[in-house]
Amino acid sequence: MIETLLQAILEQVDQPKKDLEKNLRALLNESIEKLDLVSKQELERQKTALNLANQRLTALQQQMSTLEKMVQDQK
Repeated sequence: MIETLLQAILEQVDQPKKDLEKNLRALLNESIEKLDLVSKQELERQKTALNLANQRLTALQQQMSTLEKMVQDQK
């Protein structure tokens, strides 16, 4: 009987803890969504895209310099 009573008390104490945890998680998730953050994966994808764009820009600048030199040499 004491075990049953003790178990019932522990269950009653545990439920508010679970409710509080659930409410805090919901509140934190809502706050994070308002911050308009991006995931680490999205950040990595954007960094990769930026690196590729920079490499392409560098290649195009080199091509342009070569073409400008060719035009200057023809004059």
